[in-house]
Amino acid sequence: MSKTINVAILGASGYTGAELVRLLLRHPTFRIAALSADSKAGRTMAEVFPQFAGVDLPVLKKIGEIDLGGIDAVFGALPHGTTQEVISDLLARKPDLKIVDLSADFRLADLDAYAEWYGHPHKAPALQEEAVYGLVEVHREKIRGARLVANPGCYTTTAELPVIGLLEAGAIDPDEIVIDAKTGMTGAGRAAKEGMLFSEVSEGIHAYGVGKHRHMAELDQEFGVAAGKPVSATFTPHLAPMNRGIYATIYVRTMGGGDAEGLHDILARRYADEPFVTVLPFGQVPQSRHVRGSNMVQIGVVADRRPGRAIVISTLDNLVKGASGQALQNMNLLFDLPETAGLEQGALFP
Repeated sequence: MSKTINVAILGASGYTGAELVRLLLRHPTFRIAALSADSKAGRTMAEVFPQFAGVDLPVLKKIGEIDLGGIDAVFGALPHGTTQEVISDLLARKPDLKIVDLSADFRLADLDAYAEWYGHPHKAPALQEEAVYGLVEVHREKIRGARLVANPGCYTTTAELPVIGLLEAGAIDPDEIVIDAKTGMTGAGRAAKEGMLFSEVSEGIHAYGVGKHRHMAELDQEFGVAAGKPVSATFTPHLAPMNRGIYATIYVRTMGGGDAEGLHDILARRYADEPFVTVLPFGQVPQSRHVRGSNMVQIGVVADRRPGRAIVISTLDNLVKGASGQALQNMNLLFDLPETAGLEQGALFP
């Protein structure tokens, strides 16, 4: 497809919205035609994010002010719980829109599970039925024919990419998966919160959502599909004093007499041709700083000192592969464009 594709970003004043703008500015086909930010409507992106000074971008508008006539695709970067009705309205007005939603609103196929974890009934059940979970390396072919894609969460992408392949191969015990994960500060969003002040979080680290974090439902769903049976992994998130990044240390038990090197071989084969997933040499440990600013995921496998157990470590940039980069990867698929378009940049190091 060579013609220009006009896209709108809803929620452009947040971190993921700004990251979408950064990525789309170098995309060969997509053109940013509209930007929304209700609380900052009427302002320029440069006023909200000074890194865009001198860049020709649409002025921020309220969602209802966007003319859909010339819009081909929409990225939803709105807060959880607000997207369902907005997307329902957009598709009622223009049914042929392609939409990638970065919120959690369409990730859970089970509506009862959604109500349990998010505290209210789903407001667009018919759309939920058609939404495709957008973990590209797992659901690529389903995504190609979709109209609405639910972009996975950042924690879940980090854990699912290594674990799903091992579950599908029957190589690990689905009842013994422990995920210890850390996220950077941008995972909490841009809204001002007392607990997110520099003096509150600097020089320390803490767990949150212990025992009941919303991403657990997403992990259960995708792990269960991969294993062919219900799976309830142990997952504990932590807030780390860094701007970007997710780092997940995953403890697993092998099955059928397998060992850690066998797990490494499974993942190395599975992701050998994937442009954004690198499985490091056996025993090598990834570092979050080596994927910062890129759409890359790095995975390492290390043998535990106990036979039959292994440690799998996965890391990505929460704003890129964990959010906006994966969203762009999904949108490329929806329009039959090269999956890597606009995402070729390497990591920022140091």
